[in-house]
Amino acid sequence: MIELRDITKSFGDKEILKGVSAVMESGKVNLIIGSSGSGKTVMMKCIVGLMEVGSGKILYDKQDFTAMDHHAKKIVRQKIGMLFQGSALFDSMTVEQNVMFPLEMFGDGTLRDKKKRVAECLERVQLKDAAKKFPAEISGGMKKRVGIARAIVLNPKYLFCDEPNSGLDPQTSLLIDKLIKELTVEYDITTVINTHDMNTVMESGDHIVYMYQGQKQWEGSNKDIVFSKDQKLNDFIFASEFLREAKEMRQLDMFKDNAWKEQLQAQLKRDEKK
Repeated sequence: MIELRDITKSFGDKEILKGVSAVMESGKVNLIIGSSGSGKTVMMKCIVGLMEVGSGKILYDKQDFTAMDHHAKKIVRQKIGMLFQGSALFDSMTVEQNVMFPLEMFGDGTLRDKKKRVAECLERVQLKDAAKKFPAEISGGMKKRVGIARAIVLNPKYLFCDEPNSGLDPQTSLLIDKLIKELTVEYDITTVINTHDMNTVMESGDHIVYMYQGQKQWEGSNKDIVFSKDQKLNDFIFASEFLREAKEMRQLDMFKDNAWKEQLQAQLKRDEKK
């Protein structure tokens, strides 16, 4: 679990994060969404330690990451896997060598053990036959899967994904979403995704934080979002007429579920109190 407690971040006189508090839950896909300039990218960079917060705390499993020294932070970072927006593969290395890279930097064991682990990860993302290929020889979706294999090769407790579906066609995007979701549940990872992709929001969003002008505007699940009355959130998520109609259809389908009716009533009561 990762917990943010009232974190702030400014660049000069410009305040980017304005007292954000949230919890990223283990075994779930946690999404950070929001329009450009909302602060979501800065928030992710603060969580992984690429930027220091101005004030507040970031806790990894109840340990204050913001108060740690360099050595302690390094230990935490070794438990983090990162999937970059552009995959960030080394062009001069094969797929196998790219996935091997974190093991060469931080892993223990023999070369044989490392190669075995690489093979396991490539098989898990269905790229076993691409091990000897170079990044220029594979598709964009395959590069993303190589990036995922590299991100999980050290058995991370935390997985961060920056726009994992950027530049991919809809069908490939669905496959990447499904793979990340499966790995999150399978290894009980705390997964945090920074995304603009509405399919990811509606299909994979176990827990969603919507950022608006540097503040947490809304928080809930992909089921909660369908019935949310937050106007700013609705304007962002259901911007087109097609998506608004899709929302209404999803509401009708979900309302047939008696168990969900009870959850909806509880959510509406919480919204009224806010």
